[in-house]
Amino acid sequence: MEWKQENTALFIQFVKFGMVGLSNTVISYALYAGGLLLLRRFGLFGGADYLAAQTVAFILSVLWSFYWNNRFVFRLEEGGKRSLWKALLKTYVSYSFTGLFLNGILLVLWVRVLHISEFAAPLINLLFSVPLNFLMNKLWAFKSG
Repeated sequence: MEWKQENTALFIQFVKFGMVGLSNTVISYALYAGGLLLLRRFGLFGGADYLAAQTVAFILSVLWSFYWNNRFVFRLEEGGKRSLWKALLKTYVSYSFTGLFLNGILLVLWVRVLHISEFAAPLINLLFSVPLNFLMNKLWAFKSG
């Protein structure tokens, strides 16, 4: 019975993580698109405006995820302690690994090796990056102590 309760709690936590991730995706895209429009309107960064917009979107959307994961998904039990700055740094590291490094490698695999559509490939990546990111956040970034 205890095993079932633990798995149910873990599943609920994963669903909450997915909800935060979905909101993060929307926030990230809105920041990217809005930033890109602003940078182009004012002629800033020239041909690298999309990279600047992506950088700002990444920094702010990971901060958004950190806030909601800390408050909603990986809450500390009473008496638990966590260094917020350390957890924030670890969150950026985990999102950088899955969001930049892993997704880049997988995109090359799907598109260049397996000839999967460039539009479908990022969706396939979610099957790998979301569970891995959940584990990295649960077991490392938001680990109490």
